[in-house]
Amino acid sequence: MTFKSILFKKEEEFDPSQQEPKFFADLNLNLIVDEITKTKEAYDLKPFFYHSLKSVDNITYRQKILKDIEQEDVFGALKEFESAMNAVKSGLEKVEKLSCKYQKERWFLDSVDLYCYGVVKLHSSLSSLTVNSEGLLSFSSYLESYIASDKFKEMLEHTKILKQGLDEVKYTLFIKENKIRVENYKNEEDYGKTILEVFERFRQFDVEDFKAEFHKSEYANHIEIEILKCVAKLNRALFDDLEGYCLTYENFIDEYIKKFNKEVQFYISYLEYIKPLEDLQLRFCYPQTVQSKNDIQNQEGFDMALGHKLAKEDRAVVSNDFYLKGKERIIIVTGPNQGGKTTFARAFGQIHFLASLGLKVPGSKAKLLLFDNIFTHFEKEESIQTLIGKLENDLVRIKDILEKATDRSIVIMNEIFSSTSLHDALFLAQQVLKEIIEADSLCVFVTFLDALTELSDKIVSMTSTVKDDDVSLRTYKIIRRQADGIAYAISIAKKHSLTYECLIDRLKRN
Repeated sequence: MTFKSILFKKEEEFDPSQQEPKFFADLNLNLIVDEITKTKEAYDLKPFFYHSLKSVDNITYRQKILKDIEQEDVFGALKEFESAMNAVKSGLEKVEKLSCKYQKERWFLDSVDLYCYGVVKLHSSLSSLTVNSEGLLSFSSYLESYIASDKFKEMLEHTKILKQGLDEVKYTLFIKENKIRVENYKNEEDYGKTILEVFERFRQFDVEDFKAEFHKSEYANHIEIEILKCVAKLNRALFDDLEGYCLTYENFIDEYIKKFNKEVQFYISYLEYIKPLEDLQLRFCYPQTVQSKNDIQNQEGFDMALGHKLAKEDRAVVSNDFYLKGKERIIIVTGPNQGGKTTFARAFGQIHFLASLGLKVPGSKAKLLLFDNIFTHFEKEESIQTLIGKLENDLVRIKDILEKATDRSIVIMNEIFSSTSLHDALFLAQQVLKEIIEADSLCVFVTFLDALTELSDKIVSMTSTVKDDDVSLRTYKIIRRQADGIAYAISIAKKHSLTYECLIDRLKRN
């Protein structure tokens, strides 16, 4: 079984230098990816999280790998391998900083030894554990071939012989005044032991220990370096072998194993990110990715960026459902301010994008579109630098979206045209929706304009709800229901003490 990558079954155009997509900030995906990768900066994982997959095969390939990795024993084996490779990396970085030739060579030898141990241990673990994904099975097969290769076996044996040889080196220091003479150890008597034995007979009781603590530095001082040079001269064959070893195995890390260690962090970092949410009993599932828009759904989904924030504050996370059947394409979300409408829109985009990465998504069940692009339009503050007004800026940005959107695109718009009059906002929003309907794009449209829900049978209405016993309190639940504006109106009236009850009470008091 040939191994190439655990991220791509089929080759795709992947740019390792690609930048954050435009829609990330609107959907708070930038916050999610920043949090996921913050402890993995050395691996440069962000480009992997910026690249949505273009084939169902690649998505399924990743999902099966993630299912294997989320098993506790497999996850533990991969984390142990990560630790070994991090130790190798640290060792090689130390080699670059050291000035003593022989110390550099010994650190290099120890780094190779750690690498060999990590590779052999990972192969042993993967061979004994239950893995079913094509990606991990192919890598395990590659490891087996690699470990059985003459090149690896020779490196492993050479490392073992050198370490044993260096561990057996013994020497004697003769120190007199400001001179040190180094000789091979010839079974000389240990005078320190002899002195202790002589004075032991005079011991009457325990006395205070006046031993000075010896602080061992990773860097040899000038005296130690000169002693080491002498030791090397006394053991010339061994140290010449060490020098040749370092040249022979200069590039000892296999490129595919190095690639695997980087790519597997994509899965590990995501599992570590969602674990606190799973611990709170929030649901995650493996979505079915489809190219048809006739049955799109998600049950118990939520905004992951907000979920993490609320979890840290020990506050409840509210989940919501959505579905689109048959010719339904557009969800128009209305309701009172601060009711969770924008959060719902963000969650819709987040869940689709995370599914396109081949990852588990928030929810107990999901069937999601394999999109070609996501376009977002969220309100932005008017900028003096652009020299154009807010409305004009909105129109320019929306025009760009409508020109690019296809029947496989997702369009998410949040509170557009709020800077103009109600009449103009309704007219402009209707024209925008007609273009989206014509393109047959999937869309979430957050608005205060209830009348938009009547524009087409491709539109479904969802509204944010309030508490039955107190309409000023939000539930943050978004449900399929015809927009009527009543809850919003009552909420505003109550806020300003203009409800019927408030007015009657004021009239009586006056």
